[in-house]
Amino acid sequence: MIMVMRMRKVVRILLVVLMNVMMMVVNVANSHDYGEALTKSLLFFEGQRSGRLPPSQRITWRKDSALLDGYDLHADLVGGYYDAGDNVKFHFPMAYTTTMLAWGVLEFGEFMGSDLQHAREAIRWATDYFLKATSIPGVVYAQVGDPYGDHNCWERPEDMDTPRTTYAVTENKPGSEVSAEIAAALAASSMVFYGFDRRYSQLLLRRASRVFLFADKFRGSYNDGLGPAVCPFYCSGNGYQDELIWAAAWLHKATKATYYWNYVTRNIHSVDSVFAEFGWDAKHAGISILLSKFVLDSSLFRPNADKFVCSVLPESPTKSVTYSPGGLLFKQGGSNMQHATALSFLLIVYSRYLHGHGNISIVHCDNFAVEPSRLIQVAKGQVDYILGNNPSGMSYMVGYGNKFPRYIHHRGSSLPSIDQHPEHINCDEGRSYFASNQPNPNLLIGAIVGGPDINDSYNDSRADFTHSEPTTYINAPVVGILAYFKSVMGKVEIG
Repeated sequence: MIMVMRMRKVVRILLVVLMNVMMMVVNVANSHDYGEALTKSLLFFEGQRSGRLPPSQRITWRKDSALLDGYDLHADLVGGYYDAGDNVKFHFPMAYTTTMLAWGVLEFGEFMGSDLQHAREAIRWATDYFLKATSIPGVVYAQVGDPYGDHNCWERPEDMDTPRTTYAVTENKPGSEVSAEIAAALAASSMVFYGFDRRYSQLLLRRASRVFLFADKFRGSYNDGLGPAVCPFYCSGNGYQDELIWAAAWLHKATKATYYWNYVTRNIHSVDSVFAEFGWDAKHAGISILLSKFVLDSSLFRPNADKFVCSVLPESPTKSVTYSPGGLLFKQGGSNMQHATALSFLLIVYSRYLHGHGNISIVHCDNFAVEPSRLIQVAKGQVDYILGNNPSGMSYMVGYGNKFPRYIHHRGSSLPSIDQHPEHINCDEGRSYFASNQPNPNLLIGAIVGGPDINDSYNDSRADFTHSEPTTYINAPVVGILAYFKSVMGKVEIG
């Protein structure tokens, strides 16, 4: 039995060596222009803007839209982002998107060059909006737009005539997950602007603290308070405890206040031990990685951060994700690229935290030792797959490469622009454009779609929204990823 176990260990080591060699060969042979991809990934957010567009707007086929948002509740909720290919402003995923954009700038902003300004602008478009959404103490606006009316129509955002209903969480109808995620977004963003606009940074941090206290004091899920307005669209399936801890972690990072650290350590055991979960609805792995930096040699967060790595690495004996034949990471549910980008972001961040710490930088998956550089390699395999290193030879980022999705599930992209068709296109008239066999007339540059299926097959179809719809929360983590690989482009050794 001992001999068999030793042989298995030797085989695993040989497999890793072989994979590392093959990956270095592939990286050299199929390198990408990560700087170009970074620029385009940020352009996508301009295409998702709601409200009155600025003179600097670069996606020019988009125009002003939703200029009366909030009017039904006598509030100003003009601005923010549409989450995907629809025209609803769902604040829960919008806030997560903002947090991830901010985290990307904090970790990798030094590598962004001229795109750093555009990244700040993308963040501020959201934070200006969230300041409006949290302007009344005891109230957090959680969504704008009736999702049923919106999803039953195929209209440009500039033409919307579906109900722009405003939904709020309050002391009597709490929504701790959406409120806490907004607090996290404001806290993370406050650090982005600290050395650039100190007054704005302080405003964001004060608001983050107030919204966090509201989320924590009046606990409850917005699933119950808002019901069918948010479910089945962006239901909170993991509860709100992870968002409360996530927000406290960001507030600790921004303020260094003992109160927030104590809050995290006091409540962390109330969060389920799931290690490969991270996204707009689950912050578990993100909490472990974010806080591991402060206590890298401690048993407080490091074990869960390591378990995250072991749950994701392809060769790990304890992995809980699957991989397509072409190498794309897969988890259950739609819009799979959100997992590939978010988990890859965490791998890179954790690798950088671990790098240079000697023996404690090694991750152990059972008896299997993993160097920090391996985390980078796995993440690079994912981003390269997205950009075209896959069995179909297709870039899943619109406008990058010669072959990319042309029929994305996106209203504004698929309908003629105001410049080309200034007349109003109503709900029913838009259906003919949805059913058209012609490619989308407007390129939503930088948009990353939901991606191929588990067999690496992609059906370029508007109707197949699970695979062809782009979202802000797919793109948000990739901004930081691309900035990092832009900085190491052309180097064989990565770490």
